[in-house]
Amino acid sequence: MSGCTKQQIIAKIRAKGEEYTRCQFSPAQDAILKTFFDLVHEHDSLEEFHKICVLTPGQSMVVECRLYLTDQHSVLQMVQASDLEHTFPRPAPADIVVSHDVCTRANSVCFPVYFGGVNSTDKSSAGVLQVLCGQSLSEQEQFFLEFYARRIGTCLNNKISACQNIQHIKFVNGLVADMEHNVIIPNMYFKHLFNKLRKKIAGIDDLEREILALQQSMGVADSEPCKLIVAKVADLQKTFSGYHKEMEKHHKSCSLFLESLFRKDHFERGKLILHPKRCLVEKEIIDPQLEHFAQRFSHRNIVVRRPSDMRDEEIPLSVDIGLLAQVYANLFSNALKYAAPAEGHGENVKIVAYGREYSKDCFGPGLNGVKFNVFSTGPHLSDEEAGQLFDEGFRGENAGHKSGKGHGLAFIRQVVEIHGGRVSYEKVSGGNNFCFYLPLSSEGV
Repeated sequence: MSGCTKQQIIAKIRAKGEEYTRCQFSPAQDAILKTFFDLVHEHDSLEEFHKICVLTPGQSMVVECRLYLTDQHSVLQMVQASDLEHTFPRPAPADIVVSHDVCTRANSVCFPVYFGGVNSTDKSSAGVLQVLCGQSLSEQEQFFLEFYARRIGTCLNNKISACQNIQHIKFVNGLVADMEHNVIIPNMYFKHLFNKLRKKIAGIDDLEREILALQQSMGVADSEPCKLIVAKVADLQKTFSGYHKEMEKHHKSCSLFLESLFRKDHFERGKLILHPKRCLVEKEIIDPQLEHFAQRFSHRNIVVRRPSDMRDEEIPLSVDIGLLAQVYANLFSNALKYAAPAEGHGENVKIVAYGREYSKDCFGPGLNGVKFNVFSTGPHLSDEEAGQLFDEGFRGENAGHKSGKGHGLAFIRQVVEIHGGRVSYEKVSGGNNFCFYLPLSSEGV
């Protein structure tokens, strides 16, 4: 009933109540259903569930039950029986087949079980509840057992989903532990290697000075071969130093993202957990991301316009630096993909800008906030697209063959909302403004 309104749920409750009223089950049959539902919720494993299915009716009716379910290869298997002491599952007898109708035999009746329950449309994934009885069942008893078999299907679907979810959670938790041990901790070793590399690069600088000193002492300072060697050493030092800074910058950004995305807290509690602190938003969050995108912006003829009054501003906010850095990374990544040439600034020049402004009462009377934005030149989005922009999986018409899965803006929305904020989109002169508001007080963090 995901997404149902209050009135829709009330309607379902009334319909279900009317259904049970029409059934007119006996007190003993009501007890069977109540016992079945209670025990199903008390026991977790599928094996226990199968036993409950076949044993419960026999406590109030003179019947024995056998439950058959199709396996992953659509082969019908006997998974449990109240009258047999076998190891299960075992192959179903040849005369037991999946049918959408109730099938009556000499000493038994077979009722269809659908994995999706009463309203299942997955007719290929079905099972059978075989009820063995010493005497023929009355019409009312047969109706009750058909109803019971359908409830088995409903509960079976929920039980399988629950077991799969438990296995999934165990797998994810194990994966997180593996990532901490095999990815995050080894990643810290790179910092040690970068320090060693920096010392070696400094050694090249020392070598250049030693060569110059040697030239002077030997009186060959003006020798062309010597000048060439010194120039090569200087170029080598400059090149290695540039590579070192670039690698160190990317490593720092990747390490921040790894730490903030793969925290144990996220997986143990099933949601993003903040580690908030006060920071200089532009210097500590925006600048590193701009450095990360600098070369790519340059290659795409994208000019970045910075505010003049934000760098050393201490905004009264507590934020999760790692997660908010990824908000800006996603916004800059989208700007890189979708920014279009700006009118009046040359044929290929594109503009990206960012900033902030204080917004009074934006979260209600007396609840002030800060509006952050990233602007990029380009055509406006349609009203329909703007309304779905931050939905998971949504991609606009301008996405074309550009890479992406429509997750970035949904992630931004999630991060901003757990900070107590909200996201928005604005059509502005010359382009598009992607905004998010954060509360100034720390109560929302």
